[in-house]
Amino acid sequence: MSVTRRQVLRYGAVGAAGAAATVLGGAALASAFSSRSDLAVVNHHEALAASVSQVAPELIPRRYARTLPTVPRLVPFATGVDGEGPFEKFQVRAQTFNTRILGGGLLTPQIGYNGLAPGPTIEIERGTRVELTVRNHLPATHPTFGHPMDIATHLHGSASLPQFDGYAADLTVPGFMKTYHYPDHQTARTIWYHDHAQHVTAENVYSGLNAHYHIHDEEERALLPQGEFDVALTVDDAQFAADGRLMFDHREDSGVWGDVILMNGAPWPVMRVEPRIYRFRLLNTCVSRSFRFRLSNGMPVTFVATDGGLMPRSRQALSWRHSPAERYEFLIDFRGFAGRRIELLNSSNDNNRDFDFTDKVMAFDVLPVPPTTTRPDGSPDPTWNTIPGDLSTGNAVMALDPADAVRERRFRVKRDDATNVWELGELSWFDIVDSGYQRVMADPGLGDTEIWEFEGGDGWFHPIHIHLVDFKVLTRNGVPVFDYEQGPKDTVYVGENETVRLLMNFGPHRGRYMVHCHNLSHEDHAMMTQYSVGLQPGDPDPNDPINAARPVPDADPSLA
Repeated sequence: MSVTRRQVLRYGAVGAAGAAATVLGGAALASAFSSRSDLAVVNHHEALAASVSQVAPELIPRRYARTLPTVPRLVPFATGVDGEGPFEKFQVRAQTFNTRILGGGLLTPQIGYNGLAPGPTIEIERGTRVELTVRNHLPATHPTFGHPMDIATHLHGSASLPQFDGYAADLTVPGFMKTYHYPDHQTARTIWYHDHAQHVTAENVYSGLNAHYHIHDEEERALLPQGEFDVALTVDDAQFAADGRLMFDHREDSGVWGDVILMNGAPWPVMRVEPRIYRFRLLNTCVSRSFRFRLSNGMPVTFVATDGGLMPRSRQALSWRHSPAERYEFLIDFRGFAGRRIELLNSSNDNNRDFDFTDKVMAFDVLPVPPTTTRPDGSPDPTWNTIPGDLSTGNAVMALDPADAVRERRFRVKRDDATNVWELGELSWFDIVDSGYQRVMADPGLGDTEIWEFEGGDGWFHPIHIHLVDFKVLTRNGVPVFDYEQGPKDTVYVGENETVRLLMNFGPHRGRYMVHCHNLSHEDHAMMTQYSVGLQPGDPDPNDPINAARPVPDADPSLA
């Protein structure tokens, strides 16, 4: 398959559309806090240049000049209890809007859920069924990049039925809407919803179509900080044209690396914190950039949860590598640092492209005030000064035994230089399309336990995401994995020339699900395939991911 064919599949008529005039401003912060680092900066890469953006250098935002935005929580429009239990109903609009990220009054057109980037956070209790209606209020073509604005919404980390999983070819066109059904029976975790439209996932997520989704349960609430001390973070990078629009230079399909680091949509922000323990839920939504995070004072962070929820035991690390789509929940202990500034820094990894200020991410200014030690109801809050050791003993994924695996499968992730296509195993997404979306890389039975091995031998790192299931990472190059990975995962960092072994049990649904690299440039250039659960060739498929639950015309496409 040629790249020319991909471009034919990907682009329709190219046009431009006006954007709504919503401006999300960032308040400047004049900080009197001291900035001190007790750990020397470690740089694995010499900066390529001062920047990749084409705006004047003085328009690039200053570090730590803006306050970290708090992303709003999405309010359900209906709640209740029926014969199947509690439910909540939500809706979001995919729409255009403008943001003020750069200086000089420049506006950046974006697309996002409810006019936000990142979009509003959904928070629910375990066992609460959710209906999420996504209304496509976008123009016919992207306001900056010109591709058709068809979307597909994936709740990344949810065990959803195939027709509600955001399958890449299950597209909702402008003027239509789709209602997704999420069972939310899984243990407490940080997951996220984002666009997954085939061939343009990178541009759409990069433009702002991404948001947090949190499942709570009693175990997690008792152990970890809640409310204002439970902080959702979304890290991203961006590059900008001279007029303030986003640039998208994917360097011959290898990836996109920006010179401006954003946290919750603000460039290099600062957060004011009390001298107590905070919980952070950190999601990387970059198209391609991985991070190697660390704190400027050399203090460790305490990891308490991975993609799929609580770890069996908390683990400490001085630094960690964090690929696109991975989520890590960790505690930072700010006690003893009143009046001090602590920075979250980035030492980077191989095959990133780094610039003058991509080594900085955000800062925490620790207030010289007494910490909050009670809950909103006045009861004592033990989490303000407690770092738990044991966390979860009931996670079925972490209890899996390799001896229970009924088979092992091996896949190599690589680039076919002859066709300029990234492949996962022996298939690319072009092969899936050509088969009428029927061909699969694997066909485990419902309830089967298997070991899947991914070999990354092409000199790139690949964050591999398997839809539907959580897995346990057994080994990396034959040795135990990093301490901070020792929890349930759905995305694994496959480093340059690394081989990882994963253990998983397939269920609870039958049907076809995608597997792909979450370097979204790689995914859009065909590094995506699919597997089936509990299906044999010719079997009827009541959960067909494209046809079982089609989008419908928007009941009110003019709704603002």
